[in-house]
Amino acid sequence: MSSINWVLLPWQLSLWSIGSRFQVVCAGRRCGKSNYAIKRALAEALKAPKGSVVGYVGPTAAQSKQIGYDAMLEEARAFIKSSNSNNGDILLTNGVKICFRSAEAPDGMRGLKLAFCVLDEIAYYPSMAMWTQVIRPALSDLKGGALFISSPNGFNGFYDLYTYALESGDPDWTATHLTTYDNPTIDRNEIEAAKSTMSAYTFEVEFMASFTTPGSDIFKEELFKTGKELKYGDYVIAGDLAGFGGEFTSEGKKSKNDESALAVVKIGDEGKWYVEKILAGRWSVRETVTHILALLRKYKPVAFGIERGMSRNAVMDTLMIEMRRYGVYIKVQELTHGNQKKTDRITFALQAKFEHGQITFNDKEDWTEVKKQLSMFPSPTSKDDRIDALAYIAQIAVVTFSSHFEEVEREVLDTYIGY
Repeated sequence: MSSINWVLLPWQLSLWSIGSRFQVVCAGRRCGKSNYAIKRALAEALKAPKGSVVGYVGPTAAQSKQIGYDAMLEEARAFIKSSNSNNGDILLTNGVKICFRSAEAPDGMRGLKLAFCVLDEIAYYPSMAMWTQVIRPALSDLKGGALFISSPNGFNGFYDLYTYALESGDPDWTATHLTTYDNPTIDRNEIEAAKSTMSAYTFEVEFMASFTTPGSDIFKEELFKTGKELKYGDYVIAGDLAGFGGEFTSEGKKSKNDESALAVVKIGDEGKWYVEKILAGRWSVRETVTHILALLRKYKPVAFGIERGMSRNAVMDTLMIEMRRYGVYIKVQELTHGNQKKTDRITFALQAKFEHGQITFNDKEDWTEVKKQLSMFPSPTSKDDRIDALAYIAQIAVVTFSSHFEEVEREVLDTYIGY
């Protein structure tokens, strides 16, 4: 039998080595996903038992043929015994058939004993019936696997599959997110040129593979306001710390790609918030403590809290030593998610405040990343570290009374007790 000498992109090689039964891949345009799907389908067919079938399903018959069937004829030419373009079947020399079908006609895959199946661009299927009612049962005999590979198309069935693979902990399932930047053969300048001429929404969906829809945004762009610092009020600071070394957060999710974020907010009358800054980055324990201490010394907040968990524990000893060293005394509150999902917690803490105009952002700061996180929320493929830290402000925010009293000169009668 002929041998295969493939040159794979770095992400393709990495994904191939995972080996999970069901792989869900959310990928941006031109990252090489269809090329990977064809190669993976052929590899699975070459090792499948004689008489079995490898399936390849596209959203439409035309796409299945143009993207799948024609490409497979070229890729597998050394292993093809016969092919039939009318029904989309390719019989290999080892007696395994590769069948190309359309999600528009689910019955075309019924009755087959599948060793493996590619569900290409599944986000654009008419429904999930092809998977749930046809493909999944057909994989049972041989305990076959499946590759779901698609660009996102809003919060539909593909989003549900991706979320399950990402969060369920099911060992049979893995989730991978890829952007156009992950294909080293695409000129970065070309991507940046496209970004400069596209809407933020379109670029995030097509190139960055973000799950979102134009009308599903919880935090609408027109509600984002900048302005001057509130005249009266007190500062509070909340921290959402990323893992140091890839440990889990308090919600049980890996923090490998997360950033630590510290939100500095001045709380005024009637619950108004003035967001002075949100500091964020991938920091070491020492760097995190340095940033915290600098903010505490500068703003002298009346309340300061950090999300509970391993990351908080990692910084506390060093932070307490440095606070004593520099004469900074404040109780570090332990912030919790209160058994709420992150999406719910952030929404409940911030949505109403935005809608009622109670949040104003410092007009001297660059809020590009914050606005991006707000606009893409709650996409699982987009970061939310900064807005998560901002949402935690709600746990420590108190209505201050400093606006009711004008500052006056006070004579200190007793220097020891202070009055």
